[in-house]
Amino acid sequence: MADAARARKLAKRISQIVASALEHEVKDPRLARVTITDAKVTADLHDATVYYTVLGDKLDAEPDHAGAAAALERAKGVLRTLVGQGTGVRFTPTLTFVADTVPDDARKIDDLLARARAADAEVAAQASGAVYAGEADPYRAPKPEDEDDED
Repeated sequence: MADAARARKLAKRISQIVASALEHEVKDPRLARVTITDAKVTADLHDATVYYTVLGDKLDAEPDHAGAAAALERAKGVLRTLVGQGTGVRFTPTLTFVADTVPDDARKIDDLLARARAADAEVAAQASGAVYAGEADPYRAPKPEDEDDED
C-alpha cells in the first residue's frame, strides 16, 4: 500500500498528463471542449478516476456529454500509455472517466439562492407596511411604584 501523499501526487500528475494529452496528442474534435477537473487514485495505485467537464460551444448551446464520454472511452488506451510513460510507476493505473457534476450543482444552488432572495425581498416588502395587531409592546411592564403609596 502506498501512502496517501503519494496517491495525491500521482493523481495530480495523472490529471496534468491527461489534460496535456487531450490538448496536444488526441485529435478527436469531440474532446476540444473537455476540461479535466480532478483525478483520484486508489490507495493501491492501481485505479485512477479522472473527472472532466464539457463546455458548450456557445453560451446557449448544450455541451455534448455523450460524445465526449464516447471519445474518452475510445482514447482511454492512448491516454493510459501516456500516463505510464509520464509517471514512471511500476503498474500504470487503469483510467476511469467520470463526468464532473460540480458546475451543474453550483448552477442549481445559485438558482435556488436567487429564488430565496426574491422570496425574502417579497416578505420584506409585505412587512414594511404592516402594523401590529395589538399593542406595539405586547409585554406588560410593571407599574412604577410611587413613594406616596407606601404609607
